[in-house]
Amino acid sequence: MKEKLNRLKVIMAEKEVSVAELARKVNKHEQTIIAYRNNVKQPPLKMIYQLAEALEIDPCELLVK
Repeated sequence: MKEKLNRLKVIMAEKEVSVAELARKVNKHEQTIIAYRNNVKQPPLKMIYQLAEALEIDPCELLVK
């Protein structure tokens, strides 16, 4: 079973932000955002902060406790 390491998918749904929109805001390819969202690849710490800023949330909200 794959361990969930971030909450990006949930927060994107709550904020109604599309993959394309988030990718554009953080200057990444859509496939990269999809990999982050599906926990296939984990974003580096700097990217977590960029994602949080783009989503207008605290970076801690992206991390699973």
